[in-house]
Amino acid sequence: MKIRASRFTTSISLLAAATALTASACGGGGDSGKGLTVWMYPVIPDQQASSAYWKQIEKDFEAAEAGVDLKIELQPWDGRDQKVATALTGGKGPDVVLLQPDQIPSYAANRTLAPVDGGLGGDKSAFLPTALAALSSDGKLYGVPIYHTVTSMMFNKKLLDKAGVKDPPQTWDEIKAAAPKLKKAGYATLDYSASPEASLNMNFYPLLWQAGGTVFSPDGKKVAFNGPEGLEALTFLTDLYKQGAVPRSALTNKNVITDQALGKQEVAAAFTSVPADAALAAKTWGKENVIVGAPLKGPRKQVAFGMPGGLAVNARAKNGKAAEKFLRFMTSPKQITGLSTATGFMSPRTDVKTPATDPAAQQFADALQYTYPGDTNASARQVMALLRTEIQAALTGKKTPKEALDEAAEQSADLLARQR
Repeated sequence: MKIRASRFTTSISLLAAATALTASACGGGGDSGKGLTVWMYPVIPDQQASSAYWKQIEKDFEAAEAGVDLKIELQPWDGRDQKVATALTGGKGPDVVLLQPDQIPSYAANRTLAPVDGGLGGDKSAFLPTALAALSSDGKLYGVPIYHTVTSMMFNKKLLDKAGVKDPPQTWDEIKAAAPKLKKAGYATLDYSASPEASLNMNFYPLLWQAGGTVFSPDGKKVAFNGPEGLEALTFLTDLYKQGAVPRSALTNKNVITDQALGKQEVAAAFTSVPADAALAAKTWGKENVIVGAPLKGPRKQVAFGMPGGLAVNARAKNGKAAEKFLRFMTSPKQITGLSTATGFMSPRTDVKTPATDPAAQQFADALQYTYPGDTNASARQVMALLRTEIQAALTGKKTPKEALDEAAEQSADLLARQR
């Protein structure tokens, strides 16, 4: 059985072993051997369906490319950054790996990725320009988009009805107005995921953007999240938490709904839900109780997190030609359609529309126009780790929002200064 959970482990520290590599287009490691290894992640929530899907991809690709032995290794999200960085910098990683935009700059800077323009098969105009831009660094494409995520508001109609909230709250002010009514009925208002393992792209950053702020300064040399906009966003969040409008379980929630407050119908709304969440909620709450709305509107912007998932090629790939062929295979209209159907994610191609099987799917498709992939920076992941800890401190009352943001900014300034 080719699809398996990888057991590759090592103690090399994050990015410490980076070496200067000469990256040629789609694989600098030549074409020794017929094996091709791909690290894929659970973009298909159902484990059994995911295994079956990628097993079929193996068969189909090997049928199209005789002599290539494709192995797709299903990896967990937890610990992903450390493992990918260690693998790529240590020269022992996969030939192809699924990456997100904020991972690209640091790997490109360390020359552990190869440019992948050839992976589009000369069909660059068929892809969303924003998707290609998000997966590029210094004008070079380092990931070919195979799907595009989108997040939006999702509401439990039953809870809103019990609290007497007639219209789903879609702005910060409406969230604050609904909170007392929902609390009186015994429910929290807004779901939030503050676990150390949860990405800020799915919790704090959208609030920051809605307030008009950014994570980094325009030149990328400084952080900007501790400005007035960041303070407004974190104050909005901590005030809701203090009032019980954000559930206490937020501190350990990992952007999932199963066995969490949202899934247990203890909180009425989520502001970074994905299509898979809506499908799961329809099964547990009843389809009639699931309302998908537009992205949350802040005091200055209506914006939500959404980004392309891109296949990147290891600069030391052993089979560069096969890697390029796999990228072309996965970005073809047929495969984009198949993956969009299996995942519920949006299509990164302008000539392929994601099948809208129900009103919820159409609402997510409509939300695509409001998506933002985040600020790309080689230090984005390290800065996120620093800020995430301080947000926890603000939520638990150990620090004021201003103290937390300023502390994270000071630590980030030291980090950015060391990396110049």
